[in-house]
Amino acid sequence: MAHPGVEARGLPLPTPASASTRGRLAPGFAAKLNLLVDLFLLVGALLGSTLLMGHKLQVSNLDLWLMVGMAGLGWLLLGTALCLYDPRFSDRAPLDDLALVSITVVSITGMLYLERLLIAGGYPVVALTGFPLLLWGSVVALRQLVFRRLAVREEPLDEALVLGVGAMGRLTGEDLIQRGRRHVIGYLAFSTEQLLSAVPGPVLGKVDRLEEVLCQVPVDIVYISGSVQKHGAEMQSAIKLCERFGIPFALPAHPFRMDRARAQDSHAVSDGYLHFVTNQPRPHQMAIKRLFDIISSAAALLALSPLLVTVAAAIKLTSRGPIFFKQKRVGLHGKTFDMLKFRSMVVNAEELRAKLEALNEQSGPVFKIKNDPRITSIGRFIRKYSIDELPQLLNVLRGEMSVVGPRPPLPKEVEKYAAWQRRRLSVRPGLTCIWQVSGRNQISFEEWMYLDMQYIDNWTLLTDLSLIVKTVPVVLTGSGAS
Repeated sequence: MAHPGVEARGLPLPTPASASTRGRLAPGFAAKLNLLVDLFLLVGALLGSTLLMGHKLQVSNLDLWLMVGMAGLGWLLLGTALCLYDPRFSDRAPLDDLALVSITVVSITGMLYLERLLIAGGYPVVALTGFPLLLWGSVVALRQLVFRRLAVREEPLDEALVLGVGAMGRLTGEDLIQRGRRHVIGYLAFSTEQLLSAVPGPVLGKVDRLEEVLCQVPVDIVYISGSVQKHGAEMQSAIKLCERFGIPFALPAHPFRMDRARAQDSHAVSDGYLHFVTNQPRPHQMAIKRLFDIISSAAALLALSPLLVTVAAAIKLTSRGPIFFKQKRVGLHGKTFDMLKFRSMVVNAEELRAKLEALNEQSGPVFKIKNDPRITSIGRFIRKYSIDELPQLLNVLRGEMSVVGPRPPLPKEVEKYAAWQRRRLSVRPGLTCIWQVSGRNQISFEEWMYLDMQYIDNWTLLTDLSLIVKTVPVVLTGSGAS
């Protein structure tokens, strides 16, 4: 039985989102709304406990509002560290979710009791008596009855590629589609597989075309649904390729029959696969990084608002064209987004680039000219001090970028990447990076790529903080900019 796309020379287009997914909620909506509601519940539980214990609420009581602030901040930090509001929280077993909520409630209650015992004030410690029960009951009830169900109505979070079109591949695809958390873009067949039964999606070719697919289509995870005995060599090659590209992959958790033993992996409980990643950060570390991105970018936008308004006015008054410049850039796992900048060039800069290619001073696919004639008068100043990059704080808030990470490349640059260089797409791009503080345009493209790999392979939260500190003098002095 032939299947369209298996032997075709060109890759078929990925499967579009089905009609059943259109009109769904945005990915992560339930988790964000859950966090907002929980913070309101926390304040309500604190105030409610105060009233239940026979104490009056006084707006002028600074101790009360100090406790509200401490409790809210503590809940936000601990909830983030425990991945309580991870976009995939609904995939977690209900009892595991209940345990995480309980840990958070007990920890916040203990912190408030300790604060009251150490710091005497106008808020009596006995007023906290009803706080944990009120908070725990309301948070658990809404989480189980409302938000876990709401999460099921969200659009798929990831784009998945399935290797294997046999029974295991077909069942994997059907399971992913039924769960609705991952959109299956297509399948690749192992060399010995026969298409005896149709899979629920397009077959993009054979497994030996995996590299071609990964270069042409954004993929968040690869499910390797094969038999070790039959397809071991091809599975190993696929694993190596995923490692080189920095793309997460999943292997069957139970290739053999086991009566009692179970794989110790959080995902194995939900989809029957063991999940692997090439970079080491834990989910709670990435959650803290994302929380830092949100807080720092929002604070920076607020603090720098006078500068942003001044620059916007200067651009509008000194040159024809819009204030902002939107450009398609490649983000996490090859997904494109509109990166924002203050416009620092003439409006037809992209058209003029073709005429200036011969003057390119940067090696590799990147285009850089020291004295670029397309730059406006105000543009030269804002580029020197990286002021033109400040609108990207909005990209950070939207989750398209991070404060620290490899700079987002252009699609035409990614097309020229070697396979090992595509691994820089395995993390969210950033405002600043090692390249930014290491000479910027004074280093070669190859050195730039190796610096990004060094960041990815050795990432820690302290690394991000260190790079932010190093970026400040670089920006203030305009060193390495063009």
